[in-house]
Amino acid sequence: MTAATLAYARSTGRPRRFMFDPVLVLVVAALLLVGLVMVASASIATAEREFGNPFYFLERQLFAVCIGLVAAGIAMLIPSSVWERLAFPLLLLAFVLLVAVLIPGVGSEINGSRRWIPLGLLNLQISEVTRVLLLTYLASYIVRYQSELKDNLQAFLRPLGVLMAAALFLLLEPDFGATTVLMATGLGMLFLAGVKLRHFFALVALAVCGMGVLAVTSAYRLKRLTSFLDPWADPFNSGFQLTQSLIAIGRGEYFGVGLGGSIQKLFYLPEAHNDFVFAVLAEEFGLVGVVVTLSLFIVLVARTFHISRLAAQAGLTFQAYCAASFGIWAGVQACINIGVNMGLLPTKGLTLPLLSYGGSSLMVTLGWLGMIMRIAHEASIAGRSAVPRKERAA
Repeated sequence: MTAATLAYARSTGRPRRFMFDPVLVLVVAALLLVGLVMVASASIATAEREFGNPFYFLERQLFAVCIGLVAAGIAMLIPSSVWERLAFPLLLLAFVLLVAVLIPGVGSEINGSRRWIPLGLLNLQISEVTRVLLLTYLASYIVRYQSELKDNLQAFLRPLGVLMAAALFLLLEPDFGATTVLMATGLGMLFLAGVKLRHFFALVALAVCGMGVLAVTSAYRLKRLTSFLDPWADPFNSGFQLTQSLIAIGRGEYFGVGLGGSIQKLFYLPEAHNDFVFAVLAEEFGLVGVVVTLSLFIVLVARTFHISRLAAQAGLTFQAYCAASFGIWAGVQACINIGVNMGLLPTKGLTLPLLSYGGSSLMVTLGWLGMIMRIAHEASIAGRSAVPRKERAA
């Protein structure tokens, strides 16, 4: 806690109540509600056929929401300065998890990928947890070396080395989508830190070329890339997912076919409740539903950047970068997921934040939002402490 915060607490002479950010609370609640409704609608047929319980996926999603809200509550109780002090141990924990998930018997292999560690009632997707740990360390690094980052190439390359090492482990799982999002978010944070533009764009070009080489050297990824360019060339094989998604979006028109009225979710669209839940939403609620959903994501990203700005103005630099990292990640991942559903990007196994089915993604995202809420509280308290008492009363 900052000295200004403590001074304000002493000046009032009474305990400080937690100051929630009302806009952030409302937009997250709205996205969670939309997500639960769409997971129930998109998965009902699949859950009935595979498990004999039409609400199987909804019940698991509700369980993940409960765990995520508990994690958010715990994160709101922890001063953000604690995360800053623990940045390096958290980095080590991230790499321990990335190595552990690759060990047979520790990591669980599903559909040819080893991305999960089983924890009894749920499987924890390691990329979701390590992303938060790595970006927290990156925020701490930027605070400690911000002046050097603007002039010294070596100071710029050190965090990139950390990100590239993490990306290598993610590619071994393999998880190309999580690697792309991590690198994009990390580069976005370094851009905000004020690195030289020639260094930044050179690394962006290098990263794009590297991703391109990885894509074309893997037969599986190359097939996905070529099917994305023309899914109708093979609509019953490599282009099946994308063509069914486009059909679903097209059927929605302006106002949709109504909740529960989707045809594509009835065993036509694979992963309808997961990666392609946006397509089902577009089919059932049409253009109106799409615009509302996109507006909610825009508000979410804008609000986290607003909190980042408040923290920066209050002198909470580490907290400002942490809030910005969430905003960049949420915007990048939402754009990629929606772009995949609309045929604008190659197919990636990435969830739509707060909407798609996925326990690990939902729990980690809500816990991360608890940390952002704590930052909003501290920035608000620090900002008020900087205003004279007479002005506050006025």
